[in-house]
Amino acid sequence: MNYQIVKDEKLLREFIEWLPELKETEKYYLCLSARNKYCKELTHIKSDKAQLKRFVTDKERMFQKIKQLEIEEGWYRQKDTPVPQRALALYITVNPREMWKASINSLVKLANCVRDQNILVNPHQEVLSEIQRTKSRTCYIDFDIDADVLPTKEILCNHVNIEAMTILRTRGGIHVLVDPTKVSPEFRNTFYQNFKLSINVDLAGDNMIPVPGCTQGDFIPHFISL
Repeated sequence: MNYQIVKDEKLLREFIEWLPELKETEKYYLCLSARNKYCKELTHIKSDKAQLKRFVTDKERMFQKIKQLEIEEGWYRQKDTPVPQRALALYITVNPREMWKASINSLVKLANCVRDQNILVNPHQEVLSEIQRTKSRTCYIDFDIDADVLPTKEILCNHVNIEAMTILRTRGGIHVLVDPTKVSPEFRNTFYQNFKLSINVDLAGDNMIPVPGCTQGDFIPHFISL
């Protein structure tokens, strides 16, 4: 039996289509994680989230790359402990990453490692970390709201117009993705602070989000309508 990363192929393909088109030097960054809050046996993951696989891709090859994560169950491991299916969650940066700038940053990072004689450096991981950090442009500002009682449509629309929002339902709450180009003038200078001050926002900004149609602790993230 293999791990099942893709839980709903239609939702995933629709999400990939929804993503902004990439420019020549841009890619999307994805990470498959094991989370102990979804599986209490993984108590040695001290930060709650351990990276299992991460990669960059364009939209055309994204579905294929995600399906390639579906290896034989038991072969994702944390130390000697096989990672169970229910601990897995796949995440993506909805804002594209800038590969050329990340390449320059990686050269500087690796040069510093050589200077400091860091002979244990893992160049592959260092480059992936630079890609993750190097946002190309802001397509969406993400507000991660992790709560049992979610804000209503009326509350959300007090802070930003509905046309600018895309709502992702997740295992523990919602992600409100705001397209800054669609924000009405009356909200443009206030929506960010008002969201953070008035709603139970855990994280705001250039966050990673669970991938719709894929596993998130055996939940399937999906877009919802307001």
